[in-house]
Amino acid sequence: MIAPKKLAILVGGGPAPGINSVISSATIRAAIEGIEVVGIKDGFQWIMEGDISHTTELNIDDVSRIHFRGGSHIGISRANPTKNTKNLENTVTSLLRLNVDKLITIGGDDTAFSAMKVEEMAAGRIRVVHVPKTIDNDLDLPHGIPTFGFQTARHHGVEIVKNLMVDAQTTSRWYFVVTMGRKAGHLALGIGKAAGATMTIIPEEFPTKIIRLRHLVDIIVGAIIKRLSYGKSDGVLILAEGLVEHLDPQDLKALSEVERDAHDNIRIDEINFAGILKQQVAERLKDFKLKVTIVAKNIGYELRCSDPIPFDMEYTRDLGYSAAQFILNGGNAAMVSMQNGKFVPLFFKDILDPKTKKTKVRMVDPTAEAYLIARKYMLRLNNSDFDDPHELAKFAATCGISLEDFRSQFFYLIENDMLFKHMKNGKIALTGSAVKDESSSEAVSK
Repeated sequence: MIAPKKLAILVGGGPAPGINSVISSATIRAAIEGIEVVGIKDGFQWIMEGDISHTTELNIDDVSRIHFRGGSHIGISRANPTKNTKNLENTVTSLLRLNVDKLITIGGDDTAFSAMKVEEMAAGRIRVVHVPKTIDNDLDLPHGIPTFGFQTARHHGVEIVKNLMVDAQTTSRWYFVVTMGRKAGHLALGIGKAAGATMTIIPEEFPTKIIRLRHLVDIIVGAIIKRLSYGKSDGVLILAEGLVEHLDPQDLKALSEVERDAHDNIRIDEINFAGILKQQVAERLKDFKLKVTIVAKNIGYELRCSDPIPFDMEYTRDLGYSAAQFILNGGNAAMVSMQNGKFVPLFFKDILDPKTKKTKVRMVDPTAEAYLIARKYMLRLNNSDFDDPHELAKFAATCGISLEDFRSQFFYLIENDMLFKHMKNGKIALTGSAVKDESSSEAVSK
């Protein structure tokens, strides 16, 4: 007698709110159809070594209420089966030994790539469907569709930053807050914009791939000087952690010594990015005999395993159901998406970046209205400041230097600002309300 085939569920990458909801809804949908469901514990970690002992049976009673909770009911890991052919072979063989012919993976871009390679290695023996997950919001879903977990992470991040903004104002200090976002600045910008933080800096705003540390420091120092000239000694700066990977190696030599994960990504948490900036900014301010109290803070781990907000609970139940239904109907080699309330498969072959041969990454568009609006409400040096001698005089007086000296030290920031470059090249309309008057009274009051 041939044993009935099973559906396996596996989670890779880092945690994101809503994982358990995907597991729950996919399990329930399959179980109703009489399909046995097995949870693969700890991502690819064990099965890529040929070990099939780390599994658990999933049934309706076990999963019916786990959608309220953060974390992963079946664990998670960053283990990468694509490092070598043997690991891929072991992964497929392990699944076949478990009598699995259907696999749902849950994860970000690295897990999506692993899922694609497992499907290729299986050569029709195992159908694979991927559910996109990341609080970084950087998977290449259609415009306006978030990855699950992003909205919850942003929600809780805003709550943290909101409290820090009150503390900053109360104690007259600056907070430098680093958020997750290895490749793209969606989470940093989403938190900063919603909370109304003083300023947010993301990798996408720089026209070159390499960022000099002094450039970054001067952007921050320019904002602090501008705010001091308005009589404000406090502020909250949001930074995307991915800025670290763009810093000139000469400026951050520690990068070469930092540990990397299984996907060859720098373990950014090993670098005290906010602390480095705190020290560098304090040193730069000394040039002008200015002293500001700065507190460095990282947020990210507080967000990843939060209980999902209702948006993500509903969204992930849709994704889990759709993934299970698609694969039960014979679907294969695709990523699940919900578009205008309808399930749409995004096939692996269509989501590959032709240059990297990996899954595409969705970046923040610095020419989009949503980004321009965010910039309008930030307090930072901009082109109109240098066109207004009265503003420039205030900044120079705050620094104790001449107007010409201030211009010579800081105008290069404007010349190298992607927003300014796009305006000069006509890619952004100069008359747009989202571009003009970035130093509005509302921005100053933050």
